Amino acid sequence: MSFLKNANPVGAIADFRAVYRDAGPRRWPIMAVSLLTTVGIFSIMAGESWTMPRALPKITYINSWPADRTEEETRAFIAENQARKEERAALEQAASEEGKQVWKTLGKVSGIDVAKIEAEAEAERKAAAAAEKARLEQMTGQKLSEPDTSPQTPPEPAVEP
Repeated sequence: MSFLKNANPVGAIADFRAVYRDAGPRRWPIMAVSLLTTVGIFSIMAGESWTMPRALPKITYINSWPADRTEEETRAFIAENQARKEERAALEQAASEEGKQVWKTLGKVSGIDVAKIEAEAEAERKAAAAAEKARLEQMTGQKLSEPDTSPQTPPEPAVEP
């Protein structure tokens, strides 16, 4: 009840009368456009449904392996896939090395000390690796072994005779 006690529409009605009188001869067309706009928006909103049923997901089953595939076919597929992955990794490594050589050449031509920059970058990498190792040792409470930085080749898949 306290809200209604403080609400007094007399002031709002008096303001409306003042604005209505000051609107001039165009007040009726402006009022009609305003009313039509409001009614149009509310009619569009009333026509829309806000409680639509949820669309069911489409399930796609992966059928890439035949059910009657033999063990030899599986091993051949794995070996072929591993060869593709190794070839892709080798190509990426070659592209990375070629890019490094291009940047080194550009640096030398520009008069930049490439060896110094490379040594600084290597020192930063080692410092970051040491900091990460120290963080992990502190978190786990265990002494971690030095990570092997040599390039690793995955083992060949075992093929049974």
